[in-house]
Amino acid sequence: MKTTTLIVDNNVNTTQAYAQAVEKLLMGEVIAFPTETVYGLGAIATNEQAVAKIFEAKGRPSDNPLIIHFGDAHHILEYVREISDKAYKCMNAFWPGPLTLILHAKPNVLAPNVTAGLHTVGVRIPDHPVALELLTMLGQPVAAPSANRSGKPSPTTALHVEKDLNGRIPLILDGGPTGIGLESTVVDFTIDPPVILRPGGVTASMLRQVVGEVIEPDTLIVDSASVPRSPGMKYAHYAPDASLYLIQPDHMAIENAIKSIHTKQQTVSLLAPDEFMQYHADWFYSFGNQENLEASAHDLYAHLRACDDTPTDIILVTVPVKVGVGAAILNRLEKAADGNWWHS
Repeated sequence: MKTTTLIVDNNVNTTQAYAQAVEKLLMGEVIAFPTETVYGLGAIATNEQAVAKIFEAKGRPSDNPLIIHFGDAHHILEYVREISDKAYKCMNAFWPGPLTLILHAKPNVLAPNVTAGLHTVGVRIPDHPVALELLTMLGQPVAAPSANRSGKPSPTTALHVEKDLNGRIPLILDGGPTGIGLESTVVDFTIDPPVILRPGGVTASMLRQVVGEVIEPDTLIVDSASVPRSPGMKYAHYAPDASLYLIQPDHMAIENAIKSIHTKQQTVSLLAPDEFMQYHADWFYSFGNQENLEASAHDLYAHLRACDDTPTDIILVTVPVKVGVGAAILNRLEKAADGNWWHS
């Protein structure tokens, strides 16, 4: 299969590009497109055969549910049984934006492989002009996980998508780099108080300002026998090729770790705030200032993918404080490292 990339930005006439994308979707194909979080790989959510192509292209387990993207909130009631008052409040406060609501799905409306056999479905409206234009022109909901090979770091540029899925999908809409860089927050509104299933750009404190109590579980991993209610809960995710270890942002710990790795004749990449640049890692990827968690979130996946372009043996990543978007960064890092911390 030939993969075509079409640029869609303010400097080109995009009418034909969107028309091609809509045509592909209506024909039952999958396409990649940018959102404000990461690039998504989309298919019409009511077409079971088209949705199956998402799993095939990604190599994604079919018991992992997909999030449905809409261009207009009014269409959501065609696919869910009800929307609670708290869910409505969050829709009004955060949409378009990086918040996915888990709601009760209407039976026999969505393709069964979208929900992985669950009676619930995740829905959101992305805050990106390309995604919104595509969804509005199509007029149908699109199931769209991240546009990467399953388990690898999510793509934040069209080049990342092309590297993972070239020859596996027919079309990529290139809308430039994404803004946030981490997947949406997923909140289960089928129970009260709501439960955060995956942290993201909409933080727990932001949610509490709108709806009051919100539960943050101690663990966001389900066991191997369970069907996850949200993407990212069951399988290893976001992992680069080299072994990745988490490390505290402590000067002595990082200096000793790099010396230990070099003593074993191995190379090391360090992802950390600028103040740790001095310790002579073979490759250093900056998170900027330790206090700027948004910048760290934006750069995380791009840095992990950059490590794949080096012959590094070990990747060390400093962990952020677990406040605000730091909770989302830590969630992704724990999965990328499979829970492994560096011990000299």
